[in-house]
Amino acid sequence: MKFFITGGAGFIGSAVIRHIIENTQHTVVNLDKLTYAGNLESLNRVSADPRYFFEQVDICDKVELTRVLSHYQPDAVMHLAAESHVDRSIDGPAAFIETNVVGTYTLLEAVRAYWNDLEPKKKTSFRFHHISTDEVYGDLEGTEALFTEKTSYEPSSPYSASKASSDHLVRAWLRTYGLPTIVTNCSNNYGPYHFPEKLIPLVILNAIDGKPLPVYGDGMQIRDWLYVEDHARALYKVVTEGEVGETYNIGGHNEKANIEVVKTICSLLEELVPNKPEGVSQYQDLITYVTDRPGHDVRYAIDASKIERELGWTPEESFETGIRKTVEWYLSNKQWWSRVLDGSYSMERLGQGS
Repeated sequence: MKFFITGGAGFIGSAVIRHIIENTQHTVVNLDKLTYAGNLESLNRVSADPRYFFEQVDICDKVELTRVLSHYQPDAVMHLAAESHVDRSIDGPAAFIETNVVGTYTLLEAVRAYWNDLEPKKKTSFRFHHISTDEVYGDLEGTEALFTEKTSYEPSSPYSASKASSDHLVRAWLRTYGLPTIVTNCSNNYGPYHFPEKLIPLVILNAIDGKPLPVYGDGMQIRDWLYVEDHARALYKVVTEGEVGETYNIGGHNEKANIEVVKTICSLLEELVPNKPEGVSQYQDLITYVTDRPGHDVRYAIDASKIERELGWTPEESFETGIRKTVEWYLSNKQWWSRVLDGSYSMERLGQGS
């Protein structure tokens, strides 16, 4: 098969590409605009493979989308391109509406035109897989409830509202035009190659540099944590075996309060980096509580029983094994994250990839 992956230079997209190239015989075309979060260095392991291609394309550019669809003739589209940082969406929502809503609409229309012209057998087997978030469901009451595929949408932030909008568009293109779509909603991802503005890499890198570890409010916001390579396996399973028109929730079965995540990282660093920065006696001493995020959801938790029951997927990593792998990866890959922090990764984007 030939897969189109939008946002393939991002955190989750690059994990999906690495998984497909390294574990299957399929071909991947990476479509990425290369905004600040797009980093082709996350694909260095596979970029020389003859089954990998890169096209710098904005999903809001229908002309370019039409060109690459016609040229490569994909069998499936996995749509991961999105603005995804909640704080950024609060400070500047326009980019989230443009990419997540307008971009998804533009992509759907370009793909629909391409799909309509396919010969019958290829048209029947084609898939459009839209990758979304559990944040579209909003906040969970209490400690027992779980998000299911039937949970109603109640997004809280500009980010989650824009992703909810894109989910509705994808389902409408199935219902109205027959475009064979599948939607997945995942919990919080973490792991190697995560952009350092997100909680887990931020805490790791700040701690080893002796900087404050910012924690919103009381730190008791609960998230379900999913190791990114587990997620990549799940997404491949869905796009190749999932049923058209279905939604699959993907979770890690690892509910943790934010403060617990931060303290776990500090404990691992006590073991792995005992020589602390000057003036730091314990990494936990760097924890700094800051004003809570506006409209901050308190708890997310995924019921991932459907994908386990119907497709046989379960996460391989517990939070304990996954967070250790993640901390060890950041400690061993300073070149990758230091180039992100100093911006040099973004100056050498053109001409990379196949």
